[in-house]
Amino acid sequence: MKVVLVCLVLTCLPLQGFSQYKEMDWKERDTWMALDTIFSAIGIEKGDRVADIGCHEGYLSVRLAKKIGKKGKVYAVDLRTDRLQTLKDISKERKLDNIKTIVGDYDNPNLPKGRLDTVIIMDTYHEITDYMTVLGHVKSALKPGGQIVIIEKLKSRIKGKSRDEQTDAHSLDPKYVEQELRKAGFTIRYENNDLGDWENDPDKVIWMLIATKAK
Repeated sequence: MKVVLVCLVLTCLPLQGFSQYKEMDWKERDTWMALDTIFSAIGIEKGDRVADIGCHEGYLSVRLAKKIGKKGKVYAVDLRTDRLQTLKDISKERKLDNIKTIVGDYDNPNLPKGRLDTVIIMDTYHEITDYMTVLGHVKSALKPGGQIVIIEKLKSRIKGKSRDEQTDAHSLDPKYVEQELRKAGFTIRYENNDLGDWENDPDKVIWMLIATKAK
């Protein structure tokens, strides 16, 4: 049985109220979020144990819960208890009893140690100030050979800008993340710099990196 940690881009951190994080907009988000490609690249399977850090109201958590089945487990992490309560209500309504909610900290997702196969951080990594500390916690949560997945959007207007300028614009270039992953002791195994357009906006191209922890 594999254990997968999905860090939905630590969207658990304070962000502006983007509509795609509300349940009412999930169906529209499905039209531009390439989940089949993402899940295939990660290798999501029945029975996986998954953590979704920055879960908001549970867009990714709910879809992961259905993908991994009753024998799997989704650890849904967010800083805001109101979002976690909404996810609990959604899970109960949809009879998804394989989702466990966790209140995270700004620099620590508070996940179990050494049990996870994959960590996904989607549209959240750019919000993390202590990113090396967070990467350290993620690494501790992964078992040997485990992988971290980071998914972000790169806005065309901030290409070539400094890291701080990019994160101020709620965006980030994969070149910065790749350097940080290597510094944290990960090995890049997969890169996709064109996963479609965030919110169908051609000026916001989605990219994904997958890196592994040493065995």
